Amino acid sequence: MKIIKFFIKIFFIAFATIFLFAGIAQAANIGDWKNFYVDKGYDASGRSIVKAVLVKSGFKANIYVDESWWNFTSQSAAESAINSLSVEFDNRIHPILTGAFGQEWDPGIDKDSKITILIQSMNGDAGGYFRTNDEHPKLLVTDSNEREMIYVNSKHVSDANLKSFVAHEFMHLITFNQKNVKFEVEEDTWLNEARAEYVSTMLGYNDNYENSYLEKRVQYFSEKPSGSLIDWQDAKYSYSRVSLFVHYLVDQYGINILVDSLHSSQVGIDSINYALQKNGFKENFFKIFIDWTITVVVNDCDYGENYCYLDKNLKNFYIFPSVNFLPVFGSTTLTFADNTKYWTGNWYKLIGGGGGSLKFSFEGDSNVSFKIPYIKKNKPGSYIIDFMSLSQAQKGEFSIENFGKDITALFVIPSLQNDTTPADDKFYHLSWSASITRQQSDDSAEIQRLLAIIESLKKQIAELQQGVQNCLINNNLYFGMTNNNEVKCLQTFLKNQGVSIYPEGLITGNFGSLTKTAVIRFQAKYGISQTGYVGPITRAKINSILSGI
Repeated sequence: MKIIKFFIKIFFIAFATIFLFAGIAQAANIGDWKNFYVDKGYDASGRSIVKAVLVKSGFKANIYVDESWWNFTSQSAAESAINSLSVEFDNRIHPILTGAFGQEWDPGIDKDSKITILIQSMNGDAGGYFRTNDEHPKLLVTDSNEREMIYVNSKHVSDANLKSFVAHEFMHLITFNQKNVKFEVEEDTWLNEARAEYVSTMLGYNDNYENSYLEKRVQYFSEKPSGSLIDWQDAKYSYSRVSLFVHYLVDQYGINILVDSLHSSQVGIDSINYALQKNGFKENFFKIFIDWTITVVVNDCDYGENYCYLDKNLKNFYIFPSVNFLPVFGSTTLTFADNTKYWTGNWYKLIGGGGGSLKFSFEGDSNVSFKIPYIKKNKPGSYIIDFMSLSQAQKGEFSIENFGKDITALFVIPSLQNDTTPADDKFYHLSWSASITRQQSDDSAEIQRLLAIIESLKKQIAELQQGVQNCLINNNLYFGMTNNNEVKCLQTFLKNQGVSIYPEGLITGNFGSLTKTAVIRFQAKYGISQTGYVGPITRAKINSILSGI
């Protein structure tokens, strides 16, 4: 990027006259065909060039469609969706986003106030993309389309989330102008994507939560919450993390944090800290990140005004960390080792213990500094939030009496952060141990009572397993079905697959959004198309598991 900027400055004067006279955009007409350079990594056929036709020219955007898709789709239905998109872009997406965040580069490299939207046949479920290549002259970047341009997956043309994908990519165009053009800096990827993730909520597109853009992000975050917020790796999970974080950030500190950080010459965490200070907040990014890691466990303003989401769609959102079970008899020690990066949420949950004395010990890499909130859940279901004290060597411990009775669960949330984005991208070691001890007792009656409970639980489990085995699914099941015995069978099966598949575990007979999400998780686990519809392939897999095949 720096090399490109360098050459732009060198060639600017030499080619100013050329751009002045040749750069004036020619009017495009409906039905015009044009070849566009595209990102072959996204293209469904691995193409570098796509031939496209102009099907809609609005006030602020020209919309082209990929010929290979256009010739084999229902054009009347597609035209209707594209016309609606054009109206939405002119009347809401463009004016609202530019009014809040500032303009895209206008008239830009092509001297045209209209942006280009290319609807392209792409791989998988990608919503779309934006290429900075298009913002540079061909003399410097040979595959530039020399225009302000975004690309959208043709798969989503009839999708209710089409306008969310377009708004997301248009936000990248705005960011390019506000950062790259005005300040000659490149925004950190995580924050660039975070702003783009928020605009669908800002525009009201997530108000109807079911099957919304935001619901998808919540689903992915629930599947894999741990991972660095700022290190862009596994795309769909990286998007989910920044989305859940930015919604919390705006809920608690307002949209101006995103706006003012965009209009700063700084990038990433530094720009967020700048915006917080400008808006009179004492908190910094460090404090906000820690509060967010606590929020996704408790999500209740009663425990502190910073420990909750205010968005109506996220008020009942919680993560379900993997569970570590401590035996209810005898003394035992459970140990765990892990690696983590900066700005990664790590959530560990402990249950069991049978009323013994729990000692939790932590040890982290001594070259860095960990922050470790922990949350105790008591028998009535309330939370108690505290923080571990660590030595300079990053060691510490605390104890909980009567764990498993008075305190029914423990969440420990170690994370690693600094005042700014760290220069390295390393993994750092952490480990913890949980020890349960209990005093010797001659109370044989208590032992017998506990043994009886265990036997009863074993019997219930056996009955459930037998019930599931006798409950094969013979019909297709789908969202919206109510009071259906086979749906109950499906829900029982999904519940027995564990909390990673169906954490709610509700057996109602009603095929609602929670059941659909659980089916999607099950389908993802076994490489089945993730539709949420229980058709022949999904039924066959479920029945084979039930039958022990």
